[in-house]
Amino acid sequence: MQVFKIHGTEYAVEKLLGKGKGGYSFLVTDEESNPFTIKQIHHEKCSYYTFPEDKLGLELRHYDFLKGIGVKMPTLLDFDRDQEIILKEYINGPTLMDLVMKGQITVEQMMYMQNLQELCQKNNVNIDYFPTNFIVQNDEIFYVDYELNVYDEKWNFDNWGRKYYSRETREFQEYLQSLQAKE
Repeated sequence: MQVFKIHGTEYAVEKLLGKGKGGYSFLVTDEESNPFTIKQIHHEKCSYYTFPEDKLGLELRHYDFLKGIGVKMPTLLDFDRDQEIILKEYINGPTLMDLVMKGQITVEQMMYMQNLQELCQKNNVNIDYFPTNFIVQNDEIFYVDYELNVYDEKWNFDNWGRKYYSRETREFQEYLQSLQAKE
């Protein structure tokens, strides 16, 4: 069993939650079986995105900025610079992608995403609006990634993200085909 150790506390990996452009996220538990998320930064090449050298530092700065403007996110609990890992609060619930796949996205959830876009635009940033980056818990939506970029209308929710929130769009169908090709 894989174990991460941060400042003397061991966290046992329960399962891989996902792989993103910048890291792997794992559901982990401490010695008392409390759940957490650990993000392990990776340095694998990404054909469509360029990261600076200090990915961990970037994540930490983005977290502070997004929390400061009021984006709902899992709380950053600890990090280890040498291992390039971040310990976060675990948010349990379906991703917005899970809901899209089931055709269960609500009008209220879409309005929340629209309001989130307005908040981000007002603060001159975009976040990654892809629906796997959002988890619903107790009717609240949490952005579980800490990624942000300087605002560009091309990459806002309306012009990019929204295309992945309906099973009927060409972009969503292409995404599904890419998943099937990986199987």
